[in-house]
This record gives sequence, C-alpha cells and structure tokens, in this order.
Amino acid sequence: MNPFKTFPKETRQQIRYVLTDIDDTLTLDGKLPAVAYGAMERLQQNGIKVIPITGRPAGWCDHIARMWPVDGLVGENGAFYFYYDEKQRKMARRYWRDAKQRKSDTVKLDALAIQILQKVPGCMISADQSYREADLAIDFCEDVQPLAMAEVKKIVSLFEEAGAVAKISSIHVNGWFGDYDKLAMTKKLFEEIFSISLENNKHEILYSGDSPNDAPMFAFFQNSVGVANILDFTDEITHEPTWVTQKEGGYGFAEMVDILLMP
Repeated sequence: MNPFKTFPKETRQQIRYVLTDIDDTLTLDGKLPAVAYGAMERLQQNGIKVIPITGRPAGWCDHIARMWPVDGLVGENGAFYFYYDEKQRKMARRYWRDAKQRKSDTVKLDALAIQILQKVPGCMISADQSYREADLAIDFCEDVQPLAMAEVKKIVSLFEEAGAVAKISSIHVNGWFGDYDKLAMTKKLFEEIFSISLENNKHEILYSGDSPNDAPMFAFFQNSVGVANILDFTDEITHEPTWVTQKEGGYGFAEMVDILLMP
C-alpha cells in the first residue's frame, strides 16, 4: 500500500465519484467526526458525487440518503441501493432479491441466528438488526467485548455451512442468501441512476474502505484507499487497497479529501 499523500495530481484531477464504506472509514470508535461529514460536503461542492457503500441496514440507509450530503448509497453489503431525488422528493429503492425471496430468506436467517448464538458464546445479534431487510448481522465487537478472530471465522463458517454468503466488517459478520455483494449492486446503481458503465469509468472513481468486506471493491478499483486502520486486517484481507492514509477512520477520510481537492 502506498501513502495517499503520493496520489498523482493527474489522477486526482480525473476523480468525479467517491465511493466510501461508513463504519470505521467515515466513523471512528462508532462516531461520525465533523471533519468527515464536512469532507463529504466539500466533495459535493467541488462537483464530486459521494456514494456510501455500506453494510448498515435499510432503515439507516433511508435516513442517510435523505439527510446526508450523498448522491445515493448501497446498503446491507449490496442487497439494495437507495437514491433520493430531491427535486421530485422521491426515493428510488432497488433490491437485488424480490420481496418474496427476502421474506423466505428472513425465515432461514432467523433460524441461523439461534444456531450461531448457541455455538459462538459472546457474540450477539446486531442492535440494528430490526432495521434490516435482507441480511443477518452478528456483532462481534460493536456492543460486545471483542471476540478472537478464530471465533469470528467460526461465525463465517456457520453461515457458509447453511448456504449463505458471509463477510467480515470491522464490527459485524454479515450473512445473506443471494449472489450479490457491494460491487455487484454498485454496478447497477451506476447503470440505472447515472447511466454509465462502472467498468468503463473506473478512472473517474475512488473507493475508500477499512476492512475485509471491502476487498472486492479494492480489487476492482485501481484508485482504492484504505484508511490507516486497514492495517489491522492485513492478515485477513484478500485484496489490499492501492493507497493508505496516515490517519484512521473519519480523520483518514478527511485527510484523503484534503489531498484529493488540492489545486
């Protein structure tokens, strides 16, 4: 990983979209620093669209799409995108799986939750689970004492044994049924909302993240940035970002934006 302060000027000048994880990328220790929120505003003021790509739930994403300085977002690790049209005052909600599939998935995930809680002491269902529409989030360090990575991997194995996809974030293991991820739904958002091909416009896009579930995005985007706490996951991540900031979390994101907007 290269220091982001060496990000080339000619590349900076091409960036038109900033995609970013939320937890421990925009936030730090569970809080959203003012500098991170202000950095998103400054990107928009400079004509750069801001699109969070998060594992957080639909309920949170509805709020974020309406009230944050963003231009749409992908939630629940690719289960949907939300885009709020301010002129029409209308929310576009696009799901990977239809309502019938999501209802069936919820029944299976509820049964799986009971099994995981029994077999992995110390974890719990995420406090934001009631606001989710497509996945199951198991908390291993947000509101519980941090579990050893061996226990976190056991949670992943239990999801996978049940035929679900499972990804580790900085705070949760998220599991779901369906052949999607953050990248797949991001491609749909760009095609359907912005009418552009993600593949053909990668040079205009920068992605920032911090954990193993960001690996598909790091692999796809050459302009990929890890905030400094990505270094905590070097043994677990399958594809590292190209660049890394000096600071952690939202302060690292603000550092990245400061450099990105340099004249």
